[in-house]
Amino acid sequence: MLGDQYRKDSSMVANEALLYAQSLTLGGDGKDVWVFDIDETTLSNLPYYAQHGFGKPEDQRDVTANNLRQAGYHTWEKLILKGASYSGKTATLYKSSERKKLENSGYRIIGNMGDQWSDLLGTNVGNRTFKLPDPMYYIS
Repeated sequence: MLGDQYRKDSSMVANEALLYAQSLTLGGDGKDVWVFDIDETTLSNLPYYAQHGFGKPEDQRDVTANNLRQAGYHTWEKLILKGASYSGKTATLYKSSERKKLENSGYRIIGNMGDQWSDLLGTNVGNRTFKLPDPMYYIS
């Protein structure tokens, strides 16, 4: 993940997302949202994965929020973490369900960024999606 190609690919996707975000005209009602995956999108968790595997369960809310703040993310509307009720379900099903809840609450997903196809596939994916590279693992 430290190679030149990884950095180039990541920069290209981030730049495209930024250009898209700068082109938007927001509704002004606070209901336009951008969905970000956490693991290997907003935070690098390589040391954690070595011991515990992937994903952020609900019982890690405090440490996840602290890690996000340390990485420069100081505000967010919602921090959605996988609850026990989703154990055994696919990531695509879980993430689609959570995005649907956002839209049913009146939010408009204007952008969606993640490192796994399961972050971007399924239903309620938003107006535009951005796939970051992840050479470490694949989640179906």
